[in-house]
Amino acid sequence: MKSEKIRPDFVQVVSGGPKRVLIVDDHPLVREGIAALIRATPSLGVSAEVGSAEEAFESIAKDPPDLVLLDISLPGKSGLDFIKELHVINPNIYVLVLSMHEETVYAERALRVGAYGYIMKQEPSEKVIEAIQRVLCGEFYVSPSIASHLLKQYVQNGQGSDTCSCVERLSNRELQVFVAIGKGQSTQEVADKFSLSVKTVQTYREHIKRKLGLRNATDLVYNATQWVASEAGVVCS
Repeated sequence: MKSEKIRPDFVQVVSGGPKRVLIVDDHPLVREGIAALIRATPSLGVSAEVGSAEEAFESIAKDPPDLVLLDISLPGKSGLDFIKELHVINPNIYVLVLSMHEETVYAERALRVGAYGYIMKQEPSEKVIEAIQRVLCGEFYVSPSIASHLLKQYVQNGQGSDTCSCVERLSNRELQVFVAIGKGQSTQEVADKFSLSVKTVQTYREHIKRKLGLRNATDLVYNATQWVASEAGVVCS
């Protein structure tokens, strides 16, 4: 993340003492960089830095933060499942997703399960701080492009259009596996990426094929590749 000057109006938005952020990312260097950025902002502080959903829940139980800055891809429990559980346990804690994954794949789902915002890791530091400040003020934060996409879906749904693709049938982990397949990753690579066994990934593949009405592994790879490439829904069988 490129370092830029933070706008003073956003530094002043949050009052009543520094707001504390829990950083959840499985890459230590990323956590350190984000922590340094947050500590350099007068209105913010870091409650803890952890690398998994399980560690995050432990930290929250001991010392609840004001906001969780979360990566979607985590070992073990997925970031999306973490958001869903946290929203039940403590809905007063804001969640902002900071991820390398494209917004069009995960942003809508993250918002639906309880996140208040979604921002890409490629964004400059100024935008990351702006997103944190806005979410802490109770505002939703997404990029202009994804906001336009969500508004378009809302309008179409109001006119009776069914914009829900078959991919909506997939669970959060199934979606992650589906996207990984679409990016050309092998079963072993998917297993390593999400800290799963090869057998578990194979089970997810079978679930995905059944839910999407796909006949075989070739259909699965083709549809996953097409969906990731176009950032659109799979055509139902």
